[in-house]
Amino acid sequence: MNLFITGTDTGVGKTYVSALLVKALRKSGLDAVGMKPICCGDREDAEALCAAGEGVADLNDVNPVWLRTPASPYTASIVEERSIDLTLVREAFARLHARHQAVIVEGVGGWYVPITKDYFVSHLAAEFALPVAIVVGNRLGAINHALLTIEAVRSSGVSCAGLIYNEVAAGPDEQVATATNRSIIETLVDLPVLFEVARHQQELRLGIA
Repeated sequence: MNLFITGTDTGVGKTYVSALLVKALRKSGLDAVGMKPICCGDREDAEALCAAGEGVADLNDVNPVWLRTPASPYTASIVEERSIDLTLVREAFARLHARHQAVIVEGVGGWYVPITKDYFVSHLAAEFALPVAIVVGNRLGAINHALLTIEAVRSSGVSCAGLIYNEVAAGPDEQVATATNRSIIETLVDLPVLFEVARHQQELRLGIA
């Protein structure tokens, strides 16, 4: 299983979900690793994926490009006056893909986050040619964000593997939305739900051999 994980927004739990998935795949017997091609800000996402893979992949392959500014990669590259080395990203992905049975690649922010002026997360996913799974933060506004992201992914010409619902912090006025988001989205789009993740869930059970 190889997947590119994107999200309906930043902060919807892509790293949390990706790490759980890597751990579950490894527990099932697959040599799975995670990859965060670009980190902006701290490097905690990449370190979490490295730990989920039990350290079998080098941190600099898991995260070949690290910018210290917490912003989009394009913005961070402008602030830091440095270019983003996409060749480094491609080479790291090629190594991981060749050495391991499964690679779970976590994108940066949402689908249309710019990496350079004319190269977006959507382009990176298309170049890697992996099925795309969309993490939906289950909160008020999820329906709109999910439908927009699904449409954007499909229009990019890549395979959309399905949705992953992640329970995020939500206020008491969001209870109706969080209880019905999945069922409403299922009536509007024909796309499988790969799994749901409860808040603070520590283990993922996958129906694979």
